[in-house]
Amino acid sequence: MRRLEGLFAHLLVGIAVAFAVYPLLWVISVALSPDAMSDHARALPIPEHPSLDSFAVVLGLRDGRAAVFARQVVSSLVVSLSTALVAVGVATPAAYALARFRFVGKSWGMRALLATQMFPAVASAVPLYLLLEALHLLDSRAGLVFVYASSAVPFAIFQMRGAFETVPIDLEEAAMVDGATRAEAFWKVALPAVRPALAVTALFAFMSAWNEFILAATLLSRESAFTLPVVLQRYVGEHDTAWGPFAAGAILVSIPVMALFYVAQRQLVAGLTAGGVKG
Repeated sequence: MRRLEGLFAHLLVGIAVAFAVYPLLWVISVALSPDAMSDHARALPIPEHPSLDSFAVVLGLRDGRAAVFARQVVSSLVVSLSTALVAVGVATPAAYALARFRFVGKSWGMRALLATQMFPAVASAVPLYLLLEALHLLDSRAGLVFVYASSAVPFAIFQMRGAFETVPIDLEEAAMVDGATRAEAFWKVALPAVRPALAVTALFAFMSAWNEFILAATLLSRESAFTLPVVLQRYVGEHDTAWGPFAAGAILVSIPVMALFYVAQRQLVAGLTAGGVKG
């Protein structure tokens, strides 16, 4: 009976994995196929004549635009990393204060932060455009970081607040009894204890900025400042779509995120559970 249950469980897992992997295999197949949309249908995602031509087109190796693509990659990295740093830098002390101190307006402040998460970022596209124009930050990486951080900080505060609440306050009190100040207890006791949650928060902020398209396409007009999702959009025309380069670009855009997940996988497992149980 246990063997049958085990086989059934493995069968369900195998089916779930197949459903998840099959579309990804098709993306890879389309990226490697020079004739991505052939006339005959195929059930298996196996390219008939594998080629790296689509990757060469995306990288700008065919038309001498490799330098432009490199600047666009740098632009995406700068915007995403800056967003993650700003989100973590602003949210960490705010979350610590919300988790440890009592002050007037605390509950209403949390409700206000929650309310900001109920509306999509695109709903504020017009006021953000006008605000950046008034600040002379329109069509700049700094302006885009400002916009992305405004939506990443509330989520980061909620994530970090839950993590700080799992750290026993007795540890900080013991450090302060030994002569540490409140700031030293924060830096040397509380902050190292929530390191996994910091990794998760930074990664989610990075991903939200790395994958965002609508605001980047609205607020940026210089080609060299485009982020990679905006670059991918140029392969989708009004009457036709270059599926090969589009799939190749999607793979290239996914590589940095996959690399971050692989490097920080241990921290992510611990960080995703931080705040789930109050210790």
